[in-house]
Amino acid sequence: MLVRLALILGGLAVTGVFLGLGTWQVERRIWKLDLIDRVEARIHAEPTPAPGPEEWAGLTAASAEYRRVRLTGRFAYDRATLVQAVTARGSGFWVLVPLVTDRGFTVLVNRGFVPTEARERAARAAGEPDGDVAVTGLLRFAEPGGGFLRRNDPAGDRWYSRDVAAIAAARGIDGTPNEVAPYFVDADAAPNPGGLPVGGLTVVVFHNNHLVYALTWYALALMSAAALIYVLRGSRRKPRR
Repeated sequence: MLVRLALILGGLAVTGVFLGLGTWQVERRIWKLDLIDRVEARIHAEPTPAPGPEEWAGLTAASAEYRRVRLTGRFAYDRATLVQAVTARGSGFWVLVPLVTDRGFTVLVNRGFVPTEARERAARAAGEPDGDVAVTGLLRFAEPGGGFLRRNDPAGDRWYSRDVAAIAAARGIDGTPNEVAPYFVDADAAPNPGGLPVGGLTVVVFHNNHLVYALTWYALALMSAAALIYVLRGSRRKPRR
């Protein structure tokens, strides 16, 4: 009797866990689809002014990532940072340049991609216009630490991720009168003089396998329930003599 009760309780517990995991994946799928819809709307919306210091504390990835923004100011080309990148155009670097905005704060702008052979500043000098510039792009959140199995090395000037705080510190712009925004901006595909850097290469991909996961968990719940029924039916049969 105790064994039978233990089987029932154990089987029900396992089935309940599988059902719960399946339902959780369904809820995650609903959340992911809503996120995709919101991001798509931001990407194709009219650009709005880049958030200023008064808004930084309230910025979150859920509310602001991939927001289309615009800003004007002057680039500090001499403080550019190259971050290793792999794109549809091959391997090379993102060119991150501080832009001192006309609103009194600084934003790191990912001006776009350059191939490895154009890593030297002289190779892209034609793409560094003087004076005030206007930039439109997508707001992105910092990528602290580095890339997969590779840590950023500020001392060696080797960068594998767009870590805003670390880059600002390494380039000596974190303590200037112009506060540095906690985000960076991926410039759009507007062509630069000379053709480099190449902007507009932001990849927006959200993996959405939640339906497959949900069906898997529900299938396991069905199998565990069926196994429990089979065992209980077998335990009711009287042994043959």
